[in-house]
Amino acid sequence: MSPNERRSAGLLLFRTTGGSGFEVLIGHMGGPFWARRESAAWSVPKGEYGPEEEAADAARREFEEEFGHPAPDGRRLALGEARQSGGKTVTVWAVEGDLDPAAAVPGTFTMEWPRGSGVQRDFPEIDRFAWCTPEVAADRLVKGQRVFLDRLRGILTDEPEPSAPDGS
Repeated sequence: MSPNERRSAGLLLFRTTGGSGFEVLIGHMGGPFWARRESAAWSVPKGEYGPEEEAADAARREFEEEFGHPAPDGRRLALGEARQSGGKTVTVWAVEGDLDPAAAVPGTFTMEWPRGSGVQRDFPEIDRFAWCTPEVAADRLVKGQRVFLDRLRGILTDEPEPSAPDGS
């Protein structure tokens, strides 16, 4: 990883719902910019890491920081990387588990709000979590993370990931 490259890692929890169905646990991004949005305002629990940390370790650490409890133990399914619109590369693993969204104790961040006021306020990194079907999650997740749903579906159903319209 180059020193200027921004990278994040995260864990996407999933639980099976019978047959070939499953749900994923995603979080609504906290803070004033996301407060009134639902579509494309949710995220896989993830966060940035530096060259001194392994991506898998960062994913576990970030899940615990954002959810407030450790991720369930279990086999990690590599969902690969995706480059986000802002240029950051995100690496995600899926792990099967069943945590209660109401038990979350999210970490916080501090920012000046309202802008220009000089007042520093704390906001939750993730203000709420929810279990969603892949269809609901696809609408809620930020666009650059939706690919991880397709990859997880492919792993769970042994189907190849859909190719892009240009054949890639």
